[in-house]
Amino acid sequence: MARSRPDMLEISTSTSASSSSSSPERATYDDDTDFFTAQRNDSESSIGVASLREMTMSPSRELEYRLSPISRLPPELLIGVFTKLSSSMDLRSCMLVSKTWSRNSVDLLWHRPLCNTWQKLESVIKSIRETGGYYPYHALVKRLNLSNLNDRVNNGTVKPFMHCNRIERLTLTGCVQLTDEGVCSLIYGSRSLLALDITGLDSITDHTLRAVSENCGRLQGLNITDCSKVTDDSLVEVAEHCHFLKRLKLNNCSLVTDESIMAVAHHCPYMLEIDLHNCRQVSNVSITALISSGRQLRELRVGHCHLLTDAAFLDLPKNLTFESLRILDLTACHHLHDEAVERIIETSPRLRNLVLAKCKEITDRSVMAITKLGKNLHYIHLGHCAQITDTAVVQLVKMCNRIRYIDLACCHKLSDTSVKQLATLPKLRRIGLVKCQSITDRSILALAKATVEPRQKPLTQSLLERVHLSYCINLTLQGIHALLNQCPKLTHLSLTGVQAFYLREDLIKFCRPAPEEFTEHQRHVFCVFSGDGVNRLRNYLNESPETLYDTEGTMYDDREGEDMDTDHHVAGLMHATGLNDDDDDDMDEVDGGDESQYELEGER
Repeated sequence: MARSRPDMLEISTSTSASSSSSSPERATYDDDTDFFTAQRNDSESSIGVASLREMTMSPSRELEYRLSPISRLPPELLIGVFTKLSSSMDLRSCMLVSKTWSRNSVDLLWHRPLCNTWQKLESVIKSIRETGGYYPYHALVKRLNLSNLNDRVNNGTVKPFMHCNRIERLTLTGCVQLTDEGVCSLIYGSRSLLALDITGLDSITDHTLRAVSENCGRLQGLNITDCSKVTDDSLVEVAEHCHFLKRLKLNNCSLVTDESIMAVAHHCPYMLEIDLHNCRQVSNVSITALISSGRQLRELRVGHCHLLTDAAFLDLPKNLTFESLRILDLTACHHLHDEAVERIIETSPRLRNLVLAKCKEITDRSVMAITKLGKNLHYIHLGHCAQITDTAVVQLVKMCNRIRYIDLACCHKLSDTSVKQLATLPKLRRIGLVKCQSITDRSILALAKATVEPRQKPLTQSLLERVHLSYCINLTLQGIHALLNQCPKLTHLSLTGVQAFYLREDLIKFCRPAPEEFTEHQRHVFCVFSGDGVNRLRNYLNESPETLYDTEGTMYDDREGEDMDTDHHVAGLMHATGLNDDDDDDMDEVDGGDESQYELEGER
């Protein structure tokens, strides 16, 4: 016979007679307490109960045990769940569930208020201005980004945020109507500010940066690109007071000189990235000091700093290597020679991105030095380095087989031999061969087949995503057709100036529009396929290829010599479009169709 179950003990709501005011109270539920560790000792656990007294609990304790399990989750778990929500509307709904949920979700909803439309910005401002609200919303804002409304934001717009003194990241990119008054109102008292981006605010002066130096001692990132009125006076103060500075962008700050860069080198030992693009008054001494003292420096961009010479690198301390340096941009540093490149490679053996575009003095000797980077090298830009030959490129590919991006625009001495070797790179995703006039369809077929070295695993398909072939006038429709079919990941193909395409009305309809600032001649030869245009071109060519070109003909010219009229044709084409070797590597990129020139996926 089944044993009868004893009646459930009735829970008493009375307190013990032996209790006194001096006795410790029983544990009560608290939002910050982990429910599973709230028990004071083992006797109160679920393993066993010694007496009726130990089962007695207060009404509040009884209510606690009647709550659903989700309501008893500790705050850290609730917050962990809420962080998985990507929609601000979902977070707002969570706030309305209960006080506990509200307390643990409000920070996530307000730490970065969405201000991408004027209506949303007005709503945020209204909440911040409220004095009798349930939460002090102005103290919850940690990140503020007004760049999406940059054409409407002015000093009056940002005034309501002046009491948000816990902001850590402030982004005002392109808010050109802002002046020192507006920006300073956000900076005063912002002791927590870690990153400030005021790119494009050309009315900003030293007054704003002095406010930064006085109020933002924890600052780690500063971007004042195109703030042309900023001088060394305020930058020196920033360097002296913001010792934790790690990232500094001074692009096009024409008044910056060696004085401020030397201050950064001496006072900011944690510097990771510095961008001095087009700071034309910066010279060798400050760059040498910056590299020598920045043992943690990972990224240095000094493009168009025309005062730099070989001495900037030859004067680096002997027997020192800078293992952290990964990205070095020396675009248009015209006075650099092979000796400087050799010294760079010697002191920075783990470089991943190296930009030497328009360093016209370097030769194969520099490329041979670069081969020592081996598998570390992922990105190499040698555009307009016209002295480079096939011999150097072939050796580069053999030694650095992890290259993902390579640009050899205007390297006129290169031929199909180089491109055939480049086609063996197993990770190649982007290649630039603009104005390499000697290459033919042999090169294109090699890229399409994506053959690899005998010891390497064969590729199932090409990984090429972007191919730049503008002004490679020997290319034909057959070769490009083969490339399109063998490169399913291709998203960008530039063929500006290639007669086989820009003269075909049925093909150029798949091109993207030419930039408005182009001249009539530039528009005539413009031919760039991107995004869905690549797929549409591929499908069109595959529909009826026999009607598009003579399939009996060869895809490339086997003649030993080149057509005598080739040089005259190229010269005439360049003259008609207003281009020369000093122009940008690829005129069809001016509308911003490319990804960032110096950043690739996985580079950091």
